[in-house]
Amino acid sequence: MKWEQLTAAQQQEVEHQLAVIRRGAVEIVPEEELKLKLAKSVVTGEPLKIKLGLDPSAPDIHVGHTVVLHKLRQFQEFGHQVLLLIGDFTGRIGDPTGKSETRKQLTEEDVKRNAETYKKQIFKLLDPEKTRVVYNAEWLSPLKFADVVELAAKVTVARMLERDDFSKRYSSGLPIHIHEFFYPLMQGYDSVALQSDVELGGTDQKFNLLMGRTLQKEYGQPTQVAIMMPLIEGLDGVNKMSKSLGNYIGIDEEPNQIYGKAMSIPDELMTKYYELATDIGGEELEQLRQGLQDGTAHPRDAKMKLAYTLVRMYHGQAAADEAQNHFVTVFQQRALPEDIEEAVLPAAELENGSIRLVKLLVTLNLQASNGEARRSITQGAVKLNEEKLTDPMSEIVPQDGDVLQVGKRKFVKIKLA
Repeated sequence: MKWEQLTAAQQQEVEHQLAVIRRGAVEIVPEEELKLKLAKSVVTGEPLKIKLGLDPSAPDIHVGHTVVLHKLRQFQEFGHQVLLLIGDFTGRIGDPTGKSETRKQLTEEDVKRNAETYKKQIFKLLDPEKTRVVYNAEWLSPLKFADVVELAAKVTVARMLERDDFSKRYSSGLPIHIHEFFYPLMQGYDSVALQSDVELGGTDQKFNLLMGRTLQKEYGQPTQVAIMMPLIEGLDGVNKMSKSLGNYIGIDEEPNQIYGKAMSIPDELMTKYYELATDIGGEELEQLRQGLQDGTAHPRDAKMKLAYTLVRMYHGQAAADEAQNHFVTVFQQRALPEDIEEAVLPAAELENGSIRLVKLLVTLNLQASNGEARRSITQGAVKLNEEKLTDPMSEIVPQDGDVLQVGKRKFVKIKLA
């Protein structure tokens, strides 16, 4: 398909799709090939097959994961089909990308359970009608040993050691198990089995995505285009968003949690979150960016709109309205919320009518451990009836209706029983 063969209207449609797809992407390899694939799709009416592989080892989706999902949704809005690949076979090995040691292998039960959680959450963003969910055990499990040897023969050890994590481990004398080499091989073979036109992933997945191009060429197929999306920083503004680091916003969290966490995003990251993690249009984004630069938009207002948008996307407009009202009431007006959850304090936990503050926090499930409770108290994060408590050794004489608060978002009303 030559560009000159397209009508002016078709060329305009291709350029429009390409501009939207290019937004936020770090790298498209190669972009000219993507343009030609889009052109063919526009002329023939056949949708492109857009692949995203998911490692079902950590099924709870946070805002960082949604960066590639938003890009998939854009492809869907242009009529293309998403191939959502659940790595039920590769998940038993674990992607070694970015790891300094061998990953723990998951059981088949772990993979299946996590995959179901993924599917429930992911359709908050993707259109189910334009999404085909596939499992790579379908074509990887039947491979005979001779097939695996043939696959392995298509890539050299030197090529594998081009991967940064493998190279570092090799040079440091850390073990690399042979089965770990098979992860990028299998991910690349997934592209062969699906005959995908485009594959998306984070910048840390570049090696794996390009392996798909390599193997498709080896098997005589048209090669897929690899699109690398950026990794978004978490609430600390420094590290990649990660549940293990606690700097994340989970899309399944309660509306007030999402709103409150979003309000702690560093100002300098706001436009990045808007661009990569929300559904606002390009024109609106540019107006916002310009307003923040010239001072016509207040950072606080922009952040409140971001928080509202995130809640609205995952819980609906009514929940977003309630979360915003809650935030304004509690944090801007510094008043207690009206609907504080009641927590029962058994009389057996009291000694002569009193209880140590540390124990009280753990008993009411406001803190997970005594150590965590002591840290919150000494850091000034604990209040009883809006009075700050800073002595972990203090004894409390609780009364019905007392309001205990930890941090900005945790409240309980004590009910003696």
